[in-house]
Amino acid sequence: MSRLFGSRLPREVRMALALEGGERPISHARTAEGGYAVATTRAMHLPGGPRLPWHLMDKAVWDEEGVTVTMTDGAAHRVVLPEPGRLPEAIRERVTSTVVASRHVTIDGRGGVRLVARRVPGYDTPRWEFIFDPGLDATDPGLRAHAEQALEEMRRSLGV
Repeated sequence: MSRLFGSRLPREVRMALALEGGERPISHARTAEGGYAVATTRAMHLPGGPRLPWHLMDKAVWDEEGVTVTMTDGAAHRVVLPEPGRLPEAIRERVTSTVVASRHVTIDGRGGVRLVARRVPGYDTPRWEFIFDPGLDATDPGLRAHAEQALEEMRRSLGV
């Protein structure tokens, strides 16, 4: 029966999570090292304390051993999960639910930028972010100006 519905998150693990008001666990999986990766209504909590908010997660890539989560700032977190259970579905659903709009725009011959609007808990308006293609310098003023212009055009076309 536990394979179908999953096991309960141990009380001591739940109590050790730094949960925000109204945040609750929705899925979890035991790591190869014996800790727990826990998906909550607002973030993924990794063993040892890293809390990865859904609205700051760019992507999660699964393989036979576990998951690598890449944040919008480029930081990557790897977790080995021998039996991930329903964690992959929870992560996909939660990250997808934060995205209001996403569009990739070419800004020079070498690449482009993905313009993403995300819902952030506690805020009425979405937060816009630029995710530049690998190899492009996000601090380059010329590229930033092109990205800002593309964002204004996108916001106008969406009416936001």
